[in-house]
Amino acid sequence: MHYISDILYWISTGLLVPVIVLLIILFGRALLLIGSFFGQYLSVRKTEALLKQEFNTLDKDTVSTLPKRLPKGQKSLVVNHIQRMLQHQNSEAHLQKLLSDFEIASMADLATSKTLAKMGPMLGLMGTLIPMGPALVGLSTGDIASMAYNMQVAFATTVVGLFSAAIGFITGQVKSRWYQHDRVNLQFLADLLTEK
Repeated sequence: MHYISDILYWISTGLLVPVIVLLIILFGRALLLIGSFFGQYLSVRKTEALLKQEFNTLDKDTVSTLPKRLPKGQKSLVVNHIQRMLQHQNSEAHLQKLLSDFEIASMADLATSKTLAKMGPMLGLMGTLIPMGPALVGLSTGDIASMAYNMQVAFATTVVGLFSAAIGFITGQVKSRWYQHDRVNLQFLADLLTEK
């Protein structure tokens, strides 16, 4: 039994460096996500007001002139799909495929946020528990410096993991609302086009 517990201890302490490296990568990815989210927020804010006004007044008679009123030179996912749907308005199969493509693209954009929200707490907890073993050993032997260092590592990994998870959770929630609103607009447009 003693050998088994020693093996488990060596495995867990051996995982500390990979966990810390992964937490640093997650932290860097969270910072990049904040920057890209801010840029996306500005783009969404710009197009959302225009699209809301257009879709509130859109009907079977005005749908044919919609391409002229769309914002030009934007790389917005929803605007791109609206333009593609208008090009294939006579094919219901193409419209359904474009709706599915939008769903896949939106899920791909949400993947980073979901990964951060799920992996941050996991790695943070691992980074907290792994140094606790050496900290307790240091406490039992009277090595206060070793115990303090391991406790510092434990708290730092927790904070970094929770920070990354918070960024992932918040950005994921906001983006999900954006994409849900866009999906409703695209479905409405598809229904209008198939009614004609």
